[in-house]
Amino acid sequence: MYDYIIVGAGSAGCVLANRLSADPNRRVCLLEAGPEDTSPWIHIPVGMFFMMRSKTMNWRYQTEPQPQLNQRRLFWPRGKTLGGSSSSNAMVYTRGHRWDYDHWAELGNQGWSYAELLPLFKRSQHQERGPSEHHGVGGPLNVADPRQRSEISEVFVRAAGEAGYPLSDDFNGAEQEGVGFYQLTQKEGRRCSSARAYLHPIRQRPNLMIITHALASRVLFKGKRAVGVAYRTREGQTVEIQAQREVLLSGGAINSPQLLLLSGIGPHAELGRHGISQVHELPGVGQNLQDHLDVIVAHRECRRASYGFALSFLPRLLKSIVDYRRHGYGFLTSNLAEAGGFVKSDPALPLPNLQYHLTSTILDDHGRRIWLGYGYSLHVCDLRPKSRGHLALKSADPYDPPLLQPNYLSHPDDLETLLTGVKTCRKILAARAFDGYRGEELFPGKAAQSDEELREFIRCRAETIYHPVGTCKMGHDPMAVVDDQLQVHGLSGLRVVDASIMPTLIGGNTNAPTIVIGEKVAELILAEPA
Repeated sequence: MYDYIIVGAGSAGCVLANRLSADPNRRVCLLEAGPEDTSPWIHIPVGMFFMMRSKTMNWRYQTEPQPQLNQRRLFWPRGKTLGGSSSSNAMVYTRGHRWDYDHWAELGNQGWSYAELLPLFKRSQHQERGPSEHHGVGGPLNVADPRQRSEISEVFVRAAGEAGYPLSDDFNGAEQEGVGFYQLTQKEGRRCSSARAYLHPIRQRPNLMIITHALASRVLFKGKRAVGVAYRTREGQTVEIQAQREVLLSGGAINSPQLLLLSGIGPHAELGRHGISQVHELPGVGQNLQDHLDVIVAHRECRRASYGFALSFLPRLLKSIVDYRRHGYGFLTSNLAEAGGFVKSDPALPLPNLQYHLTSTILDDHGRRIWLGYGYSLHVCDLRPKSRGHLALKSADPYDPPLLQPNYLSHPDDLETLLTGVKTCRKILAARAFDGYRGEELFPGKAAQSDEELREFIRCRAETIYHPVGTCKMGHDPMAVVDDQLQVHGLSGLRVVDASIMPTLIGGNTNAPTIVIGEKVAELILAEPA
């Protein structure tokens, strides 16, 4: 018997485990479907390249065929270990634009404006630059400037300035717009995942139980009250544990709605197709799926200044191993996406709608396709897509991945935004700063010049940039799943605490906002009597 059961030890779940178990009178159980985060590929930043291939620490989801992307099934990697996707992401620390949170508040979600969340962003972080109006120190999540800046990343920032874009040294300060170097969730050259930040320092607390290799199969109910969780062990046995106060779902935008549906929470017709007895009608479970769709302009590079798959790169790699072991510096500390920024596709827009990530290597198919030689890749994504998709069950078996239908580019404006984004990438990569570095454009390639040719390139090449949200959206309309306390509508003792609650996708990387979602709910719960 526990007071709280947290399902999912990802970006928000680790926060909840830390903050709730700080009160010795609250008994907390944290369930994680994956293994312990002991792999060195988690903690060495450049190891995320190998996390893409892991079959034990990565859910390795696939979408349904995408009608607007030439019927392609897209690869959706998601973290499956302590720390969740914060143990495998590119460690980019961005919060989004203040407008994003003020918009949530305008939708009727009290307590979610930027001004109300800023203290939680500051409380969660230790900003190595020191405290300021927008940053805090002393928090669990270490935020640092990159220890490795490739020559190509420096060239990109100069080129963006030459192309007319403003430069920025803080995308989380007074103004988001600009191009520069990202700050990273790293400490002393190692990844600072949510698990490393929030969980490892406190995991010996006697009132905290952490269970790995535990796949939640359903939430247990007594009437309309959640009273526990059933999970499957690695050996396939079913175990039931009880929650005296609350069950907190922090499985992310895929696993949390899947677990609700498996537990009988959702639309009656959907549940009936799989023989699941309905506990409560909630038509919005699995709906409102949103994601950032990304496309890459890639070049070969002439001076060997980038990170290459080549024998000539081997001396640099060996030196970087020594530098990393001795000092925590060098190539192994790179997140590969060292530089980027936020710009407007049209100067008349009120806020940035495109985001760049510059990788100092040729990146193709999430790094799963290797190009020999040297090169660089400029990613661009549409920050506020209008397309909406959904998630559904394929079966009542919790081991069966859900049906993922993001419906990319189903709204025509999204394709036009990405078209403009590709053109802005080419503009930057054509700037003088790249003269002497610029080799052949690999994709789209010189044959793709007209708007229709570039639209077809997008349909053939666009991929996720790993930010699915919205499938248990917060709000008070008929399709909302949780209220602004993140309690599931119509039920008691059950909350959803992860990126699935975002009513709209924020304009940036989603890890830092998801951590703050955990901080927000922990604050709400701790304000209640123990």
